[in-house]
Amino acid sequence: MMEKIRTLGQQRSEFALKKVMENQNLTSLKPFSAGAPSMILQNGFGQALAFWAAKGKNEHNTLFDIIRDWFNIYNTKFKSADQKEFLEKISQSSQEEYFILQNEALQLLEWVKRYANAFIKG
Repeated sequence: MMEKIRTLGQQRSEFALKKVMENQNLTSLKPFSAGAPSMILQNGFGQALAFWAAKGKNEHNTLFDIIRDWFNIYNTKFKSADQKEFLEKISQSSQEEYFILQNEALQLLEWVKRYANAFIKG
């Protein structure tokens, strides 16, 4: 039997769809996911995540955890048990790693935003 070969983009898409469907009753995720990429670009990846963690609202925690859960799969060097550990690992990363992480998160968020628009009512 042939093993399925899938691109990273396909894996991102599948992961984002699964996470959005798990949270489709969280209507505040739809507008928040739409603005999240610009918040990251304006403030920086770590700063945006730290802000979301401090806010602690459902949509903030959900989006933070979607990103963290993706990195638990995508880049196990940044695997973490909770938000604090993830922020610590990001803060200890090199500048090159930081930008790679930020770019990967932005690509994931594009899928989250699209699926949130499609499947979250309200």
